[in-house]
Amino acid sequence: MDRISALRNVEDALRAFENGEEDLSGTERRVAAVLRTYATEFDGEDDVFRAVGDPPIDGRVVVAPSKPAARERVLAAAGIDPATDDDPPAFDLERV
Repeated sequence: MDRISALRNVEDALRAFENGEEDLSGTERRVAAVLRTYATEFDGEDDVFRAVGDPPIDGRVVVAPSKPAARERVLAAAGIDPATDDDPPAFDLERV
C-alpha cells in the first residue's frame, strides 16, 4: 500500500465515523489496520514486533528486520538510552 492509498483509507474510515456508519472502536481498528499494512509494506521484509514488559515499554509496536533491531527501536521510541540508563525496563518481544 502506498502513502496515498493509506491516506485515502484513513479518510474513508474517518468519513464513516463522521457519518455515524462506524463507532469509535471500529474506526480505531480500521485506522490501525491501515497503518500496520502501510508500515509493513513500507519497510519491505521487516517483521512487526510488540514489546511485553514493564512501563513505558509494554505494548509498543515496531517494525524491524530482527529482534535486536526491534529492541533498539522500542527503547528509542520510549526515549531510553541503554548506554546511559543504569536500570532500563525489562521486556520481551513477540512477533505480531
